[in-house]
Amino acid sequence: MKVNGGVCKDPKAVTADDFFFSGLHKAGNTSNPVGSRVSAVNVVQIPGLNTLGISLARVDYAPRGINPPHTHPRATEILTVLEGTLLVGFVTSNTENRLFTKVLQKGDVFVFPIGLIHFQQNIGYGHAVAIAALSSQNPGVITIANAVFGSNPDIPTDVLAKAFQTHKPIIAGIQAKF
Repeated sequence: MKVNGGVCKDPKAVTADDFFFSGLHKAGNTSNPVGSRVSAVNVVQIPGLNTLGISLARVDYAPRGINPPHTHPRATEILTVLEGTLLVGFVTSNTENRLFTKVLQKGDVFVFPIGLIHFQQNIGYGHAVAIAALSSQNPGVITIANAVFGSNPDIPTDVLAKAFQTHKPIIAGIQAKF
């Protein structure tokens, strides 16, 4: 039987390991185009989170690395900086599209409301680390650039060119990177 998309185990078969995860002490590999790595700990890694409405993630940032604009369709996120300096922000919904930003230092906390596009950027000189807690055992993530320019199949270039008020060859060049 599934509840909230996760399989429910027979209570007699549940063990302590269903409520355990080890590994957040290890830095994620940030050698990628955006310079960050998100290590999620949700119902996939800890089956005991099913129906509990909570999960978390470790986010590692290379110097100048970003966690690119994204959204969690099923969760509010609260981010705590463990190391480094991050510029963080979110954008309110249409039609206002108001940007809220803040520079966070070690120990600072910032909230990203459910469903709003948000980002983080390491503006310090060294590596940065944060822990994000999310209000769902399965928050989902939609990375905006990946969804828009890396969909399968591609969103037609004429649609994106009109939406971004640019030319089709520019859109095609961006899509080729995804």
